[in-house]
Amino acid sequence: MKFVRYQDAETLAPRYGVLDGSTVFQASGDPFDSGLEAGERIGEFDDATILSPVQPGKIVCVGLNYRAHVTENDPNRQVPDEPVLFMKPPSALIGHGATIRIARPEHRTDHEAELVLVIGRMARDVNETDAMAHVLGVTAGNDVSDRVLQKKDGQWIRAKGFDTYCPIGPCVATDLDLSDLKVESRLNGVVRQSQSTANMIWSPAQLVSYISGIMTLEPGDLIMTGTPEGVGPMEPGDTIEIEVGGVGILRNIVAVR
Repeated sequence: MKFVRYQDAETLAPRYGVLDGSTVFQASGDPFDSGLEAGERIGEFDDATILSPVQPGKIVCVGLNYRAHVTENDPNRQVPDEPVLFMKPPSALIGHGATIRIARPEHRTDHEAELVLVIGRMARDVNETDAMAHVLGVTAGNDVSDRVLQKKDGQWIRAKGFDTYCPIGPCVATDLDLSDLKVESRLNGVVRQSQSTANMIWSPAQLVSYISGIMTLEPGDLIMTGTPEGVGPMEPGDTIEIEVGGVGILRNIVAVR
């Protein structure tokens, strides 16, 4: 199943919808409890106002999870022996079709294509074998990053935490095999990143297990699993697309804040 969150055209309230091909159907139920059931046809995906597919309590991010990305901006950086974690605030979230607003246009601000895990049930101290039972599905994400502030601060929260710096979507896809999914970015139609999740240093199951040993993961929480090599700058007027196999294309335009 694929599901989205969209803005109701009449009430402007957010609602869940089931995505079947290019058609959105109003959904009843709760994806984190009883599940969703498709009902009345709402319309075509391209005509709907699509929101971020979930509202997480927290967004946990993993850095340096593809070997070629570890050294692409710093040839002396070593592959870490444990996952490198940081967080983005939920206020950074935007959905498919929304605008990324560059806070410091004088700074290099990069796109980072990522597979994103959506937690489906509480996970605390789970082992690797059981970890994926706590994942509802996956979506695509863009870890927008201010490289000047990232280098200046020595930690990454400010550089990656501005409003609009966490596009997520367009939908959550369930029941996918995550072992070999394409993760790709395209800037103005030109491929910049294209890699398989098979080349992650730490697998999704390893990440869920590791993170749940540090903090309790709640339904709706997101884990951004890291970006492959090929990251690069975005400028106002650009269109950035992030595609994850089996999920679809997350598309956003870029402007100044």
